[in-house]
Amino acid sequence: MSKQISYMTREGYNKLKKELEELKTVERQKVAQQIAEAREKGDLSENAEYDAAKEAQGLLELKINQMEAVMANARIVDGADLDASKVVVLSTVKMKNLKTKKTMSYTLVSESEADLKAKKISVNSPIGKGLLGKAVGEVADIQTPAGIMQVEILDIKIDL
Repeated sequence: MSKQISYMTREGYNKLKKELEELKTVERQKVAQQIAEAREKGDLSENAEYDAAKEAQGLLELKINQMEAVMANARIVDGADLDASKVVVLSTVKMKNLKTKKTMSYTLVSESEADLKAKKISVNSPIGKGLLGKAVGEVADIQTPAGIMQVEILDIKIDL
């Protein structure tokens, strides 16, 4: 498994840590209880409940392992240490689509903190990758499923 560094805010890291702890304690306990209940119902070779509970356990363990890997490779970023002259992680970027003339604003965050409803997009998303390193006034060519979208960077702020 490749070690991909995730740049996260302190808030995002703490949220991930809390969620991981919940999975390890509460959810593991629930799955173990489901397996125990299914085991009590007799023949395991034809027990669909048992199979479903074991599958749920496998998926839970996979999720826990993935979250632990993200946390192990996490780097906490403080907005006060960042340069707002170019787009970096934690930048809030105001941009204008040159084709539609529509203005939009997004904050670039790590993949685990991305939330489109909150206008937080991953630095690994097509838009995030297209914006990284750009300065105010520059035009970014962003590859989308509908083709190349050109946006002009209007403003860059660092969220603290």
